[in-house]
Amino acid sequence: MKIAICGLGTVGSGTFNVLARNGFDIAARAGMAIEVIRVASRRMNPACELGSTQFTTDIFAVASDPEVEVVVELLGGTTIAKELILKAIENGKHVVTANKALIAEHGGEIFELAARKGVTVAFEAAVAGGVPVIKALREGLAANRINWLAGIINGTGNFILTEMRDKGRAFEDVLKEAQALGYAEADPTFDVEGIDAAHKLTILASVAFGIPLQFKRAYTEGISAIAPEDVQYAEEFGYRIKHLGIARRLEHGVELRVHPTLVPETQLIAKVDGVMNAVMVDGDAVGPTLYYGAGAGAEATASAVVADLVDIARALRQGVAVGVPSLGHNPEHLNDLEVVPVEDVVSAYYLRILVQDHPGVLANVAQILSEHSINIESIVQKESEQHDGLIPMIMLTHRVHEKNMNHALAVIEALPDVVGKVTRIRVESFS
Repeated sequence: MKIAICGLGTVGSGTFNVLARNGFDIAARAGMAIEVIRVASRRMNPACELGSTQFTTDIFAVASDPEVEVVVELLGGTTIAKELILKAIENGKHVVTANKALIAEHGGEIFELAARKGVTVAFEAAVAGGVPVIKALREGLAANRINWLAGIINGTGNFILTEMRDKGRAFEDVLKEAQALGYAEADPTFDVEGIDAAHKLTILASVAFGIPLQFKRAYTEGISAIAPEDVQYAEEFGYRIKHLGIARRLEHGVELRVHPTLVPETQLIAKVDGVMNAVMVDGDAVGPTLYYGAGAGAEATASAVVADLVDIARALRQGVAVGVPSLGHNPEHLNDLEVVPVEDVVSAYYLRILVQDHPGVLANVAQILSEHSINIESIVQKESEQHDGLIPMIMLTHRVHEKNMNHALAVIEALPDVVGKVTRIRVESFS
């Protein structure tokens, strides 16, 4: 099977190197050799030795090259990459991509064209790097009605929260280190504000529930407002803060949300630290399963890219143009479940309220919560001497509709003894 790699950055060079190093084993598994006959990129990469493989700076040339059977898009972005993929499909070529933003935002158009042209678009590497969670959802769990999934699907955010917990460091301090280590970009917005995770969650939810890709409807909240004291207080309650993507099937729709979350420290996903990724999936037949591993990196992501290439090679060897449908289901069988507005989501909450050291403040806060049908599970008040004369009031609530919490916090924040905005973090338990 003759392929072209477009983009010779971290993942592109990793993919070329894995194919070169493990070519014999890959061919044995695929049933045929996978040969890179073209590499297209703006520049060469010293991380890989191309040898006799043809190099070009014209990425669109490979999309119309009659010798190329599969185009591997590893450019990133949603403009040139989209144009390249659509041109390759128009020319009857299969496509493998690691581009989560492109799939999440334009996957519907891409898959529709691929179905008309009878080719495959594979994207295992778009979510969680080398962790084969897309394959698990599409194939290994195909017998199951997926109830929910929850994942740490951005390593940068997980690294920051881990450092804040282990060393008591501030968000800004750890972010600078993450940038120095290459975990975060110079502009870290996509990572720390949850956009990257929302792209991935959009894809996971579509595969899991058979719904259209709906990135714009995903609720997204970042971790930049998390303070070291929140991490500390969460620990005191027996929780850890994780930046999770959560998708849950309900009778009336699907939850699709990315936000900081308190998770019981005894649960497996709470123990996933550093830059690692993990996705929990609950199926009605199999129950909860966990997929863990490196969510980024040259060869970890290349592992997923090559796995997709092997799947395409196997299909071609068997004379089948398309194997498993791209999103694990046929387009005519899409589910019409709506994405539930975040105001209608039900969860428990962690609240940190900074108040003046005056009598009756706690009673006022408790009364307001009660009036909005919010029950307190536990509460702690810290000493005012450590907080410039103010008292941090930390509490965990029982589960409640988000709109009820919104209304209650608006009233609480208007109290004369309450200082600033209330910090709130959703609390979830997975079992």
